[in-house]
Amino acid sequence: MTTSATLTHPPARRPGVRAAVRAHPLIAFFTLANLLSWVAWLPYVLSQNGTGVWSFRFPEVLGTSQITGMLPGAYLGPITAAFLVTALVDGPDGLRAWARRLWKWRVAPRWYAITLLSVPAAMLLTGLAFSGGRIAAPSSAALIAYVPMLLFQLLTTGLAEEPGWRDFALPRLQDRFSPAQAAFILGPLWGLWHFPLFLTEWGGYPDASWTRPVVFMAFCIAFNIVMSWVFNRTGQSLPLSMLMHVSANTFASVLWAEVFPSLDGELPLIAMATGAVVAATAIGIATRGRLGLPRAAAGSAVSAVSAVSAVSADGSRV
Repeated sequence: MTTSATLTHPPARRPGVRAAVRAHPLIAFFTLANLLSWVAWLPYVLSQNGTGVWSFRFPEVLGTSQITGMLPGAYLGPITAAFLVTALVDGPDGLRAWARRLWKWRVAPRWYAITLLSVPAAMLLTGLAFSGGRIAAPSSAALIAYVPMLLFQLLTTGLAEEPGWRDFALPRLQDRFSPAQAAFILGPLWGLWHFPLFLTEWGGYPDASWTRPVVFMAFCIAFNIVMSWVFNRTGQSLPLSMLMHVSANTFASVLWAEVFPSLDGELPLIAMATGAVVAATAIGIATRGRLGLPRAAAGSAVSAVSAVSAVSADGSRV
């Protein structure tokens, strides 16, 4: 029997996409970041630069196909997903706060030294340990290319990834979880985003060992802890996170093979992962898991941003 209440009250509508994104912004971001990048990377994976299903080969720029094959998908992923989700969830004010961290260059000079020098220093130490002390002087060409490559990586890898992983995701995760928990959530998700690339030249396919993605994941988890500490201690300065990220990439791509010619195969990545684990462990112990985030920064995502930003960039606490 049909009642009058049934006739006068139509079925409730399902929430739309915007409502779903607003209810679950982090899930929306991680899903969209992976979906956009992985779809864009599919031609690269299937090409002669990857699995060889298609006969097409991506052209090389600066001696690598990664710029034409990998970089477009990187730009379509984290930074685009962060922009879209921020626009839907927080509107113009949220976009301004998100962009403001991207231009936060005014931090204490020592943090530039930490981000630019500590990573190469740590990689030198781990390289020495894994090479048995065998080290060679880099060529003049490699030394000259280092700074231009660092700046290039800043505008490519750094700009494509960090506005998403650190600028968007990390503050929201730290709003819901402890800093250590947030880092251990973000690290694996950051590593997972790269996984399709292990079927391309980027990941050494088809010659790389199956253990390379596993070691890379360990590196991402550990290095994300280090980067979370830098992000928090500099009052959420995204440029400093970008510099630390690309400092590791630049040393690995420009100087590593020249300084440690005896390290080949999987050893360079194992050495990098080992150094990152040691650094992450030391930071976790020294900060008691806070990773530089002030306790006053608890609360909503907006209050967390303003509370962390209120911490002086020279850092009055660990």
